[in-house]
Order: sequence, then C-alpha cells, then structure tokens
Amino acid sequence: MTTGWILVIVAGLLEVVWAVGLKYTESFTRLLPSAVTLTAMVLSIVLLARALRTIPVGTGYAVWTGIGAVGTALIGILVLDEPRGAGRLIAIGTIICGIVGLKLASPGE
Repeated sequence: MTTGWILVIVAGLLEVVWAVGLKYTESFTRLLPSAVTLTAMVLSIVLLARALRTIPVGTGYAVWTGIGAVGTALIGILVLDEPRGAGRLIAIGTIICGIVGLKLASPGE
C-alpha cells in the first residue's frame, strides 16, 4: 500500500473522530471536546490533501468520506446505541464495497 493510501485511511479515521466529536462539543461550547474536534478536522483535511498528491481526487475524496461515514455509523451503533436495523447494516456494507472497489480500480496504486 502506498503512502497516499495510508494517508487517506488515517484522514478518514480522523473524520470519524471529528464527526463523533461534534456530538460532544454542544455547539462548540465545551472546550476540550471542541479542541479535539477542531484538531481532528484540520489534521483530516491536511492528510487528505497530502494523499491527493498521488491518489486521484475523486477516488481519494470518495474513500475519505466513505471511511468517515462507515466509521461514524458504526460508532453510532456500537457506542451510542443508534438503530442497527438490517437496512442500515446493508447500506454500511454497500459503502464498504464501494471503498474496496475504488481501491481495486485505481490504476497504479
């Protein structure tokens, strides 16, 4: 796996951190959750930008948002007791298939 792919994966995981963190900032009125969330936002974007040096923008952005969407949905289900119906799990699986498909279809990566 190339450095670009490692960077986009880490950027996607940081997107999960800031997306979940938004819940705990209480509209950015709580200092520590707000600082963690804003730091994760900035690092996520910076790492995505670096990854896009070697990964096509459409692929990199789709994988980044896919990791963020899947990770955030799974945290919601596993930690925040959000609904875990079959339709939701199928949709999450579909996003995962799309992420893997984009990786496999990326020439030279």
